Amino acid sequence: MSKKICIVYTHHKLGDLIWQLPYIKAISDHHHEKIDLIVRKKTQAQNIFADIKHINKIFYNDFRKGINYWIDVFKLMGIYFRNKYDYVYILDKVNKPAIAAKFIGVKNIIGPGIGNQKKWLTSKNFLTDEDWKKTYSEQSQKFLKINSIQINNPYPEIEIKTSRFNDENSDLLIKGKKIAFGIDSFEDYKMWYEEDFVELANLFYEKKLFDYVYLICGPEKSYLADKIINLSKKNFFINCSKKDLTGVILALKNSEFFVGNNSGPLNLAAALNINSFGLIANDPIGELKFSKIKILRPANLPDNYRLRDRIGMKKLKPKDVFEMIVKNL
Repeated sequence: MSKKICIVYTHHKLGDLIWQLPYIKAISDHHHEKIDLIVRKKTQAQNIFADIKHINKIFYNDFRKGINYWIDVFKLMGIYFRNKYDYVYILDKVNKPAIAAKFIGVKNIIGPGIGNQKKWLTSKNFLTDEDWKKTYSEQSQKFLKINSIQINNPYPEIEIKTSRFNDENSDLLIKGKKIAFGIDSFEDYKMWYEEDFVELANLFYEKKLFDYVYLICGPEKSYLADKIINLSKKNFFINCSKKDLTGVILALKNSEFFVGNNSGPLNLAAALNINSFGLIANDPIGELKFSKIKILRPANLPDNYRLRDRIGMKKLKPKDVFEMIVKNL
């Protein structure tokens, strides 16, 4: 008899959701069933995960606080009730999905059990507070291990059929060799400087490594793309800042390689099996050991180094970045 499985993940960042993909697939494989997924709308999972064979339906929930807390609990209860789930897995420590599942009477409610969440769970296999200090990937690996779920591949991999994006993004499908630069990040301190991207592009161009460069950033930081284009005064840049996620995915899939800041597009490019280089001078890199990202980092920098000041990104010199990338192409 088939079982109905739901997985809930409440983080809002695209990159964080991508990190969870191996564990979503592992739960699906464990039960030999496709799963339903509940995430925030901001992740745009319905576009990104539409072609993943492990996933049946994707629902959005806001996971808000304050006066809207119980509104979102009732929304979750509605999703659970309509779909009659046998199992609800929660991949983080938020109480709300567990409370909703308990009220509806879901028989198997499984989560990490950090803090008050444990009193709403049916499973008593809990992570410790020490476990919760580890990276997101290590937390999820331990969570699945204590629940006897095997992980076959800890590296995020996404299958996306980009042909469905072609019509609305035909301007990106120009002839020639393309590469992609990911020029923004959710946190400004993770962003390499615009003039450094320009210098790197010039070094690549001298070696004839591309005909065009996709500049990938969100619309709220389109000024970064404008500045790069103005500083360069070259006509090989393609500004993707006004593109939605379908355009970004199409640009990535048509790129020879990707160079960018620690951000959602970097994680997405690596999960799409694009040769991906991460510019990381201000952030710990422990999470990235379960990724195909090639890390570009100043020499002798500790793995757990963090500096919440963008000036630290100046430690990565364009010529050094160029040489590290060329060695790995």
